[in-house]
Amino acid sequence: MSNVSPSGPAMAASPLTRAVLEIDEYAAGLGWDQPARLFALVDTARLRAQEPRLASQLGLGGDAASYTPIEQDKLPRGKPLDEFLGTVAWPDAVAGCAMTVERLMLPPSAEAQVPQGLSEKQLATWVAGHPDRQEVRMTVAVLRGGAREAAIRLREKDSATEVLTGPDLVPGLAEALAATFEG
Repeated sequence: MSNVSPSGPAMAASPLTRAVLEIDEYAAGLGWDQPARLFALVDTARLRAQEPRLASQLGLGGDAASYTPIEQDKLPRGKPLDEFLGTVAWPDAVAGCAMTVERLMLPPSAEAQVPQGLSEKQLATWVAGHPDRQEVRMTVAVLRGGAREAAIRLREKDSATEVLTGPDLVPGLAEALAATFEG
């Protein structure tokens, strides 16, 4: 894991990391308590070549190695994310996809306290009432070729300089997103 420099997405190492941080910044601008959001990632150079008017409207510059996130329609309310993602398929022009979700998390030290045999709903209620819970926004992206990146922002440290990044931070969501490119 690495801390993002105050320079933000422009200074991030890889094009995928820059895209994840751009989406994280966008989500941060919307505030907290937001629904999950899904984005297609398209190769910016390909978009400029195939859709020059759209690229101009979006203000896409000349960075040869970058991805442009395009937010998709709102996710259906009340449908579990895994079920929804099981219905998603991308056209060939989409190089990758990303999702932002907000969740409550507990530190590893609290894992031993989790009561056994709880349903998902009971567990969510128990976590919501735990004094050490943390509200987090996770932004996870995957490319068709398998590359992954994630960013995690804690609500209590809601600053671009406090965003953690790394390819293995949210493996379950990364797997679910990668599955949208299979079959």
